[in-house]
Amino acid sequence: MKLSRFLRLVLLIGGALLAVSLALNVYLFRRAEQYYIDLNAVRLDPLGLSAYSEALPASDRLRVVFFGDSRAARWPVPENQTDWEFINRGVEAQTSAQSLLRFQAHVQPLQPDIVVVQVGVNDLKTIPLFPERKTAIIAALEKNIHAIVQQAKGLGARVILTTIFPTGEFPLERRLLWSPDIESAVQDVNVYLRSLADSEVSILDAAVVLSKDGRANAAYYDDELHLNQAGYVALNRELVPMLTALSNSTEKLP
Repeated sequence: MKLSRFLRLVLLIGGALLAVSLALNVYLFRRAEQYYIDLNAVRLDPLGLSAYSEALPASDRLRVVFFGDSRAARWPVPENQTDWEFINRGVEAQTSAQSLLRFQAHVQPLQPDIVVVQVGVNDLKTIPLFPERKTAIIAALEKNIHAIVQQAKGLGARVILTTIFPTGEFPLERRLLWSPDIESAVQDVNVYLRSLADSEVSILDAAVVLSKDGRANAAYYDDELHLNQAGYVALNRELVPMLTALSNSTEKLP
């Protein structure tokens, strides 16, 4: 009798472990499949030029363009704002080099009055993979963002340059490919970005807005890299007064 109960317990535990193993394998397969799809999509369109192809007519409102990576792509329009026309030209998973090379195709034709730039974390998250290239990765990122800013200024646009968002808590499956060097690099690059402020470039210090007690505020994050609605609401509380100030000093381009 006792042996029978023991066998049932073994079978029950074995079945549970098998179910967990199968579920984990399905999850990992789907993650690997999506990664493979995304990788090959980038190979087919390395700059993401196909993400935006529609032509937009001129507007009598001041035109604000969000530009950069997924954090820019997911940035929602501030609520109850009718003075500006908002256009999004962010592309998921892009590095600063990709964003720079598509600026002419995706931003220049829009003739924006204001460009909001958020890009850089996809460069810096490669540091654990190429630790010997850390200095070069940071230098290239800073050079690329500076070039994006200069191109925007060359269009006659004002720039709102956001500091790179701090990174949130990383799940177990990503920790092997993560490093404290990433967050320290984010902080170093943000020092450089703040130095770019001038009469045509305003700094939205997202790193400050999204932090609490010196760390990323978990209440603002969907995952380790991306914000939830509350996070963007917090950013838009800072963005709207900046847009208002710029609107008062920016004439509508003909």
